[in-house]
Amino acid sequence: MGIVTPGFRGRARPDPSRVPPGQYLTHDFPVLSAGPTPRVSTERWEFTVTTETGEKHSWSWADLMRLPMEKPTVDIHCVTQWSKLDTHWKGVPMDAFLSEVDTAADFAMVTSYGGYTTNLPLEDLLDGQAWLVHQYDGEPLTPDHGGPARLLVPHLYFWKSAKWVNGIRLMLDDEPGFWESNGYHDYGDPWREQRYQGD
Repeated sequence: MGIVTPGFRGRARPDPSRVPPGQYLTHDFPVLSAGPTPRVSTERWEFTVTTETGEKHSWSWADLMRLPMEKPTVDIHCVTQWSKLDTHWKGVPMDAFLSEVDTAADFAMVTSYGGYTTNLPLEDLLDGQAWLVHQYDGEPLTPDHGGPARLLVPHLYFWKSAKWVNGIRLMLDDEPGFWESNGYHDYGDPWREQRYQGD
């Protein structure tokens, strides 16, 4: 008869309800980028929301640091099929940037240093669903992972969480961003496996 240490239950298995179909778990944080990594100092970093009428609202890094911060712990899911559970971030909810903006827009184009873009319905950035984050696991966000600041939209595939973010252009009509123009799904819901156009 084997000896079992009291209380030993083996390695806990992740709750399958947290892992979308077609995904596998990773404990690493893979780095995936299309093109060179921009190096943007906090001294020259700026974030601008531009309405459909061209009105601009801008924040410097110092402005960002004065805004109320949150520390979301979320699961993230990459279109390349990895998922990472319980990731820890610090940043400003997108509601803080958009609540005072007068707009009739239904869509947003997120823009980044380096030219990357991705489109989202505006409602997916509101009501505590998205953040502009500058820390990961208690440390400043590295350039490889989108530092000094990136978008975090954890309920969509991770390409929607644009790295090196520098602005949002509000739009009345939807239009595709970089990966969406290259065959990726316009919305990108991991639970519906919306990886590519037609999914």
